[in-house]
Amino acid sequence: MKYEGKNIGILGLGKSGYWSAKLAKSLNNNVFVSDSNENINQIFIDDLKMLGVELEIGVHSNQILKSDIIIKSPGIPNNSKILRKINAERIPVISEIEFAGNLSKSKNICITGTNGKTTTVSLLTDILSTQKKVLKSGNIGIPFSKIVLENRLYEKNEIDFCILELSSFQLEHCETLKKEISVILNISVDHMDRYNSIEEYFEAKLNIFNNSKHCFFNYDDKFLKNKVDDSYKNIIPYSITEEEGNYFYKKNKIFSNDLSISLDTNSISLQGIHNVSNIIIASEIASMIGVSNDNIHKAIREFESLEHRFEHFNSYKGIDFINDSKSTNIDSAIKALESISKKVILILGGIPKEDDFSEISLFKKNILKIIVYGKASDKIYNSLSNEINVEKIEHFENAVHKAIDSAVESSVVLLSPACASFDQFNNYEERGKKFKNIIERYYA
Repeated sequence: MKYEGKNIGILGLGKSGYWSAKLAKSLNNNVFVSDSNENINQIFIDDLKMLGVELEIGVHSNQILKSDIIIKSPGIPNNSKILRKINAERIPVISEIEFAGNLSKSKNICITGTNGKTTTVSLLTDILSTQKKVLKSGNIGIPFSKIVLENRLYEKNEIDFCILELSSFQLEHCETLKKEISVILNISVDHMDRYNSIEEYFEAKLNIFNNSKHCFFNYDDKFLKNKVDDSYKNIIPYSITEEEGNYFYKKNKIFSNDLSISLDTNSISLQGIHNVSNIIIASEIASMIGVSNDNIHKAIREFESLEHRFEHFNSYKGIDFINDSKSTNIDSAIKALESISKKVILILGGIPKEDDFSEISLFKKNILKIIVYGKASDKIYNSLSNEINVEKIEHFENAVHKAIDSAVESSVVLLSPACASFDQFNNYEERGKKFKNIIERYYA
C-alpha cells in the first residue's frame, strides 16, 4: 500500500503512535489519533495539533472506523473492545514497525527473543559501525517511524542497515516487513497476561522470519531447538559450541572457527554465559555482511555493558554487587546464576509473571540466601523455602539492606528479580538505580 492521501488511524498515543502520526502526516495523509487514556504527554498533543492532526483523548469513538488503515500501538491488547470493532469492519491493522518499514528504503536486521535483545542490538550496532552506516531503533526505545522521518529513509539514502529490536507485541501485526537478517535469541515464559500459552507467544515471535533472507536461531535454546526445523526457509543455527556456526566458546575464550579471533571473556565488560551467546550471534551477523574479524574483535573489547543488565557495578569489602534489574522472568535470573561461580545472596521479587519458581532451586548449592520482596513474595517463598534459606521482606529497600547484612567475604549480592517492577517502581530502570543508590549510601 502507498501511504499518501489515505485516511490513517493511529490507535494509541505513546512514543510509537506519536512518531507514526508525524510520519504519516508528513506524507500528506489524513491522520486521526485515538487514545482512551487521559494521561497523555501534552507535548505530543500540542505538536500533532499544530501539524493539523485530529485527536481524541480519553475515549475510543467510532470515528477511527472511517480509516483506510490503522496503525496500532504495541501495548493495546488484540482482544480490546475497539480492536474487535475494527476487525468486524475488516479495516487493515498494522504495527508501527510495519508502517515505517514499508516506507523505508534501508535494509533491516531484526532481532527478537525473551531476553538479551537490547544488549545484542547495541553490540551489533557498535560492531557494524566500524565499517557501515547503521541506525538502531524499535523496542530499544527509539520508534522506527522517528528514524525513518528524521533520516528521510523513504528516499534514497546512505544508510546501510537499520537494526531493529522487536518485541512479540510489535511482531503481531508485522507480516510484510522485509529483512536482510532476522534472529530469535531465545524463548522462555513471558507476557502470559497477553498470550494463552508459550506456543502462542512463540508464534508471534516467529513472524520475524517472514520475508527474511537469512534466519538465525539459537541452537542452545531448548525450546527453539525443538520448535525450529528445516521446514523454515534460510534457517541458520548458531551456538556457543563448535557444532554449529562460525564462532564458539571454550575455556573462557570466544574463538572463530579459523582461530583468527581469540577473545578472553574475562577482559571484556559483557559478562555471563548469556552474553557469550549474544556476542557470538553479533559476530555471526557482522561476519556475514563483511565486517573484518579485526573490527569485530575491537568493537567487542571496547563495548560498555548496559546498565541494569548483569551490571557488575561495584565491590565493597570483598563483596561483589551485580545489578540485573532488567531480569523480569525466571529464565533471565537463571542465566545470571549460571554466570556466577561465587556464593550468592539473591534478591527476587516484584510482580510475578509465573507461578512456580522452583527451577531456581537447581542452584541451591551456590545460593547462601534468597531475599524476596513485593507481590511475588508468597509464590517465591512457597516454591523455594523447602530447599533454600528464603526470607520475606515487604519493601525493596529493607530487602537490599538484609541482603547486604547477609553477605560474606567473596560472595555476590545479586539483584535479578525474575519479576516485573511495577508494584513498587515505575520500571526496571528505577528499580536498578534504587538498588545501586542503596548500596552506595550503605558504604558511604
